[in-house]
Order: sequence, then structure tokens, then C-alpha cells
Amino acid sequence: EGPLLRCPTCTQLLSSCTREQYELALNKWDTACGTQPESRSASRFRHIARRRLGHALRLLGPRQSPPRLLDVGCSSGSLLAVAADLGFSVVGVEIASNAAQTAQHKGFEVFPGSLHEAHFPDKSFDVITLIERIEHVRDPLVLLSECQRILKQGGIIVVNTPNADSWTARFMRERWEGFSLTAMGGHISFFSPSSIRLLARASGLVVAHMETRNVRFYEKGQCHPIIYRLAKIMQEILALPTRLAGRGHDLLVFFQPVK
Repeated sequence: EGPLLRCPTCTQLLSSCTREQYELALNKWDTACGTQPESRSASRFRHIARRRLGHALRLLGPRQSPPRLLDVGCSSGSLLAVAADLGFSVVGVEIASNAAQTAQHKGFEVFPGSLHEAHFPDKSFDVITLIERIEHVRDPLVLLSECQRILKQGGIIVVNTPNADSWTARFMRERWEGFSLTAMGGHISFFSPSSIRLLARASGLVVAHMETRNVRFYEKGQCHPIIYRLAKIMQEILALPTRLAGRGHDLLVFFQPVK
């Protein structure tokens, strides 16, 4: 879709795609399965989801009643299922109608539309999750401000998104699938730790915790199999330094309202 546009002040990257290209790419997720993980990766998905939600619970602190969680972009309900198992009272929002219907058929309360169309009352939720969601929206400030409005005081917003200031992004550049509009079904906005802090501040939020994980040098099929295997070994060696340096391509942020 052309070169990425970069803000020289905060390092935010933005796609230069047309609206037609963007809307066509989003159709990738409008299926009954949605973003449901394949069977071979389901266990890993549950492990990661439990780790993230567990950290949100620790930041949230004790509650007299089950904490209420909203998953924005819940797709077919995979994260809602993990959250329900952990004791959350769960609600979802999903614009892809086919995926939303699948989640509803699983017994989850899911609003089929956008977050703004749901018109939730102020301070409705203890935890709001935006997992691999914020990079898909054209105006993330509007989205995060609405999340801040419906979040209870002391609540937690969990955001997971690609890190445009990662070692992966710097090494792979246009070869990284995280930058692909079509392969990732509508990735158009790419954050760095600095730009996401600015977004939080503009939304009336503060960063309670931030971490990055994972580094990659080649996607499968981009190089000779031997080079690919050697690169995977190097990626494992660099896993800890990547986290310590904050240069992983998986950016995970926990926000709280400004007190």
C-alpha cells in the first residue's frame, strides 16, 4: 500500500493505504472462526492470555464481586472463554458480524458493532482488553478515550500491539508481516513505547506497566531453511536481552486512569 508515514516527534508509523484497501483487508476476520487460534497453537494462546489477565488482576487488587471485563474486538470469543475461566464476568464487542455470532452461540454477551455504538454507561468495567486491536483503527485516540470513559476508577486497560521501534522492525523493515496491511487483516497504525505513552496521556490514562517480548529476523520462506534455523537459534539467545532493552516486537501495556 506504499511507504509507511512516520511522525518525526513520537516515531508513530501510519499506513498510506486508501480507505478501500483498508476496508477490504478488514474482511479477513469476518468469518465464523474469526481470530480463533488453530488447535496446534490453542494451548499457547491460553497460556499467554492467562498470564496477561493474571497481571491485570494483580494490578486491579481485591474486589468484593467478580471483576467485569470487556474485550473490544472479541472476535469469536477465545479470550472471553479464558477470562470466564479465571472468574471474570465477561462482555464482548465485535464489528465482524460472523465472528460475533459465533461468540454469542458460545453463550457470551457480545454487542455486534463498534464500541461507540454499544453506548455503555460510564465506569462500567474493571478491565478492558484491546488485544491486537489498536493497530487496526484509524483513530486510536477516539477508541482509547471511550475506553477511559467506561473504565471504573482504578480499573485496567490491557493493550497488545506490534512495536514499531523493535529490533525486529529495524532489521526486517518491509519484510515484517506485522507491517502488512493484507497479511494481518488491516494493520494501519504502529506504535512505539514513546508514542503509546503520548496516546495514554492524551486519553486521560497513565502506563501502569509496559513490557516487550520476542525478536525475529526472517519470516518462514524468506530465506534458505538452514539460515532460517540459525536465525531461530539467535532469536532464542536474544530473547532475554530483547525484553531487558524493551525492543521486542510484541508490545504489552497496562493502563490505568489518571487519579
